[in-house]
Amino acid sequence: MTDATAPVLSAPRTRRLPNRRRAFALAAGGALLLAAVVAAGLAVSSAAQATDFAAKNLAPSLAHPFGTDWMGRDMFLRTLAGLATSILVGLGAAVVSSLVALALAAVAALGPRWADGAVSWLTDLMMGIPHIVLLILISYALGKGFWGVTIGVALTHWPSLARILRAEILQCKSAGFVAVARQLGAGRAAIAVRHMLPYVLPQFVVGLVLLFPHAILHEAAITFLGFGLPPEMPAIGIILSESMGYLSAGLWWLAVFPGATLVICVMLFDAVGSSLRKLVDPARAQE
Repeated sequence: MTDATAPVLSAPRTRRLPNRRRAFALAAGGALLLAAVVAAGLAVSSAAQATDFAAKNLAPSLAHPFGTDWMGRDMFLRTLAGLATSILVGLGAAVVSSLVALALAAVAALGPRWADGAVSWLTDLMMGIPHIVLLILISYALGKGFWGVTIGVALTHWPSLARILRAEILQCKSAGFVAVARQLGAGRAAIAVRHMLPYVLPQFVVGLVLLFPHAILHEAAITFLGFGLPPEMPAIGIILSESMGYLSAGLWWLAVFPGATLVICVMLFDAVGSSLRKLVDPARAQE
């Protein structure tokens, strides 16, 4: 005897709305929390550098939730300032990298055949070189610092998104509504702005958000190795690099709390990106 209940391929709208509200609330709440971290970090950047040798190497307590370091600096304030710096680097790098990916994808999909070949060759070349090596070379060549790291991350993270956007633009180019618009006399610029740009916008926005975690982690990695931000600037990579020499002395809080907050921040970015994809991606609109 067969089951007469047919599988539900599309949930009713009244059942989908709570999921969309939940995804929107998670995306908005995560974005607001990250903005609050940046604002708080910028506000305490001066206090994070204040030293008090009478209160050095203190374990976590109510007065100093993350303890203090060997110069008496409050690690909670230093961690907030470091997270703000890392988020700003990740934001700037992700925006620039996404725009580069969109421009190259448009040139490859809409330009002549030689342009597509040139962009494909450049993409394969960039993906064939290890991220961290190329990032260190670019950052070092630009004098390291905030802008050196930001530009280095931006120039090394666009290939994957460019491939996705190129495929989306090619699919849109062969769609029926684009052919109808072309037959009605619409020019290339009008078709690109009115049809192709809205078509690839969901993938672009999601790719932009999901580039943030990679940018933050790579910024922390090259700063930890000494090729990123200068030592006087509070950043998670600098904090972790400096703490390595004191772990053997039992000062575990110098690395545990900054590292944990970095992981939480990256996971929050990932949650925001996943929720945003559910809202803007038509393929996942039923989730």
